[in-house]
Amino acid sequence: MASITSLAVAAAETTATPRPHLQQLQERALAKGPITVAVAYPCDAGSLQAAMQAADTGLIKPLLVGPQDRIEAAAKAARLDLSGAEIHATADDARAAAAQAAALCRDGLASALMKGSLHSDDLLGAAVAREAGLRGNCRASHVFVMDIPGYDRPLLMTDCVVNIFPSLMDKRDIAQNAVNLAHAIGIDRPRVAVLSAVETVNPAIPGTIDAAALCKMADRGQITGGIFDGPLAYDNAISLHSAHNKGIVSDVAGRPDVLLVPSLEAGNMIYKQLVYMANAECAGLVLGMRVPIVLTSRSDSVASRIASCALAVLASPAPRAGKES
Repeated sequence: MASITSLAVAAAETTATPRPHLQQLQERALAKGPITVAVAYPCDAGSLQAAMQAADTGLIKPLLVGPQDRIEAAAKAARLDLSGAEIHATADDARAAAAQAAALCRDGLASALMKGSLHSDDLLGAAVAREAGLRGNCRASHVFVMDIPGYDRPLLMTDCVVNIFPSLMDKRDIAQNAVNLAHAIGIDRPRVAVLSAVETVNPAIPGTIDAAALCKMADRGQITGGIFDGPLAYDNAISLHSAHNKGIVSDVAGRPDVLLVPSLEAGNMIYKQLVYMANAECAGLVLGMRVPIVLTSRSDSVASRIASCALAVLASPAPRAGKES
């Protein structure tokens, strides 16, 4: 297998656009050192390639959890060398493999969990199962880190993947998870724009009520570590010009680090518009568990999958690979 030594090389396979923010994430992660990652049911070329190329960069040590014959057959078909990975053989059952991968994380043998070629619901179901022992003290949520051409900083978005219609207290946890990740990637005091359709509180639009409440919760220390403003419409959240035109005086409007969306439906459309119309690249994690979860998609580029592994390294508080107890 050809050696992949930088995210820039992987990105070049799919696009000529530089990805400076994702490159910086990888450099920061490499400086921290690799972690061991349990990869659940990696039985196709895409999931195996992502894990092995992340290993080749020095980001992770993969534990491949699933039916050994299918894993080896997929590797052979894709011409991948598995010598740098350890296989934990299971029956040919995606849910059983997910449960075993979660157990490796619970037992301290892996510091993060990664999706292979199984459904996201199967992986998350295994992770949140009581017997898995991976539940944290807050609600699990997903955070994207977007690298958008022309945008001068990484932009975090949450939650576009896991929580469909989050309640106010769910949004509190979603916001805290995003702020914590922002700290992990080097943003000391992230500015959080709480999005809705308008920038004024309107009882007919429940998201505006939640946005105002979240900002007051941040003022009272119920969410810590960030600067919050909302409700903000997308235009004045992103554009200083739009915010000035509407007379919005804010430390967040026009220069956010985090966009907190009102629902999965809204967030999923925004992030896909950025990817498919603005040529953005993204990495993402599920947070709020005892270990970070790399929840990749079949449509993700190799660069995106490697960057998601870099995020897992930065978000993981566990010991480095080879030192797990």
